[in-house]
Amino acid sequence: MDKNNIIGFILIALVFIGFSWYNQPSQEEIIAAQKQDSIANVQRMNAEQAQKKAEAEKQAAIVAAKEDSTSLFFPSLSGKEESVVLKNNKLQLAISTKGAALKTAKILGFESRDGKSDVTLFDGKEQKMNFMLAGKTLNILTNDLYFTPSNVTDTTVTMAAQAQNGGSLVMKYTLGKDYMLRMSMQANGLSGVFAPNYDAMDVVWTEQCRQQEKGFMFENRYCTLTYKEKDGSTDYLNETSEKVDENVDTQLDWVAFKTQFFSAVFIPKSPIAANSKMTSMPYQKQDNTGYLKYFEAKMKTAFDPTGKQPSEFEMYIGPNDYRLLQRMNDESVSGKDLELQELVYLGWPIVRWINRWFTLYVFDWLTGFGLNMGIVLIIITLLLKAITFPLVKKSYMSSAKMRVLKPKLEEATKQYDKPEDAMQKQQAMMQLYSQYGVSPLGGCLPMLIQMPIWVAMFNFVPNAIQLRGQSFLWISDLSTYDPIVEWNTNIWLIGDHLSLTCILFCVSNVLYSVMTMRQQRDQMVGQQAEQMKMMQWMTYLMPVMFFFMFNDYSAGLNFYYFVSLFFSAAIMWTLRKTTNDEKLLAKLEERYKENKANPKKQSGLAARLAAMQKEAEELRKQRNGQFGK
Repeated sequence: MDKNNIIGFILIALVFIGFSWYNQPSQEEIIAAQKQDSIANVQRMNAEQAQKKAEAEKQAAIVAAKEDSTSLFFPSLSGKEESVVLKNNKLQLAISTKGAALKTAKILGFESRDGKSDVTLFDGKEQKMNFMLAGKTLNILTNDLYFTPSNVTDTTVTMAAQAQNGGSLVMKYTLGKDYMLRMSMQANGLSGVFAPNYDAMDVVWTEQCRQQEKGFMFENRYCTLTYKEKDGSTDYLNETSEKVDENVDTQLDWVAFKTQFFSAVFIPKSPIAANSKMTSMPYQKQDNTGYLKYFEAKMKTAFDPTGKQPSEFEMYIGPNDYRLLQRMNDESVSGKDLELQELVYLGWPIVRWINRWFTLYVFDWLTGFGLNMGIVLIIITLLLKAITFPLVKKSYMSSAKMRVLKPKLEEATKQYDKPEDAMQKQQAMMQLYSQYGVSPLGGCLPMLIQMPIWVAMFNFVPNAIQLRGQSFLWISDLSTYDPIVEWNTNIWLIGDHLSLTCILFCVSNVLYSVMTMRQQRDQMVGQQAEQMKMMQWMTYLMPVMFFFMFNDYSAGLNFYYFVSLFFSAAIMWTLRKTTNDEKLLAKLEERYKENKANPKKQSGLAARLAAMQKEAEELRKQRNGQFGK
């Protein structure tokens, strides 16, 4: 280090020291800052003490209310919490005497992800429903009251909370033959407690939705707070946002807390009032809580304080089975077309139409034979391929015609090799296509045909509860992913596993794309073929993107796509082997001669192309004439 460097470092140090000394606070500023910190500390301590005091006062008020012998519901403010079990062959429910609330719901006959014979939808404090009645001088919260059970059978129970004035609040539960629970609330002898115009009570319903399936991220996509507008359609809160608070400004027929395959639905006989507040908040996989989302619905519904008319409700607690949900109208006493089947999302209009009027009927028909679900998916694939085969064949023949005409196109357009001649070259090719009666757009049909079907199955398979727990070949459960390798660490975009059916789907997608691109390249001329070579990288990029998307998806969906691509490739290979290029070219030559002799015989796209070519030529001549002037 030379003396110049040493001097430089010394000067820099002096600058820092001088700057620090110049900017240091004065003694007065230090004293003022200390005073400000002291004031902030006192304010913080006062705030904490105030919060503790408020909490203590709140608890004291609760205790005082329970000890206050003048309280209207003093006899029901204390007691011992017990459970009354209602059960049929489909559902088992536990009703708690504390709050007369539904405490536990078990859906029978569906194996849980931890191997138990039944699925517990919620238990204990995971689900709460609190009815709140606003009186003249007090508020009545059912969760604060202890109810006395009576008329207990396997499927019915009556719960009553006694008031000091001789009145009571009565809740009745009746379990139907399947998954429908009927409920009612009635106030007896309490009309003087409420204002004359009081006619609506508040309902606050919350639930921590349990993870029921193996794939947390995949199931979370289908876990939604869904509601149906009165005489309208269904809607749901955004399932991907971190937290959603939404005020629904219309009346509602029902509100559902829905997971991928099971739902709890609150259905009041009278409509839910407008301006309900709905909340959805997701849990994170890494938190390992065992829950998918937290749901909350704050609603208002009809209440008769005179007790002449009970408030009636129903709850559907069961599987998201499309046909079963359709039949719930027959069990409901609400008198409404519930349309609960909308809980099974079948896609956008055209996709929904395919699933509603084709896939569902075929699926029901095939499952009626008791076939394995993997076999059902294969048969559905074959049926779809058979239905679309005529259009696929027509599309392939269009591509084959362009392939056999390629030498003639290259010969007819070889004089247009310069970049500035690209438009003339394209016009010459269109002219030749029209003379041979060939549609250059026909080769796009296979993709246009398959896309609605692929999207339809994308919506149908993950929502088909019939696939849940069903094994096929190496797949233990068609409704979730099938890992060949798993690890504990979550890797970005991949997750914690590799799904074999996803790998098969992506590899088959690459092979099928290579086959179709080769076919397209064989029919392209000049620079088009060169541009096609440049686009080959897309063939490999798309399957990679699909892998990151579908690695967490259900094995049934990936298996369907794999089988579909396999049969598409087989059809393409068969058509290629059975097409005689010489005979096809001879037919095209005959048509060329006919069109040359009588241009009016051209029809369809060929005629339109010829007309467009003629208009383009006339327009070019006009522009050239104007430019010459």
